Amino acid sequence: MLDGQGRFWHDGELVEHRGLARAFAGWVKRHPADGRFVLDNGYDWCYLTVEDTPFFVRSVRAGAEPVEIELFDGTREPLDPRTLSVGADEVLRARVKAGAFEARFTRSAQLQIAPLLDPDPPLALRLAGQRFIIGVHGAR
Repeated sequence: MLDGQGRFWHDGELVEHRGLARAFAGWVKRHPADGRFVLDNGYDWCYLTVEDTPFFVRSVRAGAEPVEIELFDGTREPLDPRTLSVGADEVLRARVKAGAFEARFTRSAQLQIAPLLDPDPPLALRLAGQRFIIGVHGAR
């Protein structure tokens, strides 16, 4: 299971080995037949229960444009500000991996992006002279 904090669990025990947890993070995919989350290392696979989001934004490099995010699997990619949303829990989320997955910002990543946020209603991200409205998570 992958919990809402980005931690992997197996048989009720926290996966504490950092290397194994990072490997698991890199193996998160969707099953091609039913769309359920799986861990797939190219040799073997298993279904994965995901409590909240399948990916987590670990850090934000906000000093450059485009803003770059680092995910918990170690990959980096530009942030698409049009995909940002915030839930009732006041946690930012964004679409990642070419829009295929949702990622939840960790506390530290949210603090790193905070200087770019414009709190005047509606909440928005200011970037390159543009104001990107942050949507409500779960709204259609």
